[in-house]
Amino acid sequence: MDLQRFVAGLFAFAVVTVGAGSSVAAGRPGPGPAAPPSTVSAAAGQDVTLRLGQEAAVQGKDLTVRYTRVVADSRCRPGMQCIWQGEATLAFLLKEPGHGESTTAELHSGPRTGPQATSFAASRIELVSVSEDAGEATVRIS
Repeated sequence: MDLQRFVAGLFAFAVVTVGAGSSVAAGRPGPGPAAPPSTVSAAAGQDVTLRLGQEAAVQGKDLTVRYTRVVADSRCRPGMQCIWQGEATLAFLLKEPGHGESTTAELHSGPRTGPQATSFAASRIELVSVSEDAGEATVRIS
């Protein structure tokens, strides 16, 4: 087989493979328009558990805290034996609606890779715990 035929065959295979992957991806429903986050009320100083995409409005403060995404999760999975416990890094959107101020914060489930708490709008936001699948995060806002 000559080199020209080999290259042409390889190119045809690549085109078919990429095309097949595209059709599979196209068959999946894509993310629709983002739904507005559900909001829960939270008392300052008490723990509140937020589902991914949910936000807490802090009573008596001009502050909302939204759990926006999982940045990283290296924690040991159930049933596995791990040498290192691992940590989860979660992203939060912090807003002061009355002043139009906002910022993002990445909080860590353990002290090894980054901060477990941050300050915003004269409040302290601390990541207390993360569910096994990282679908829920418990924070303390004081």
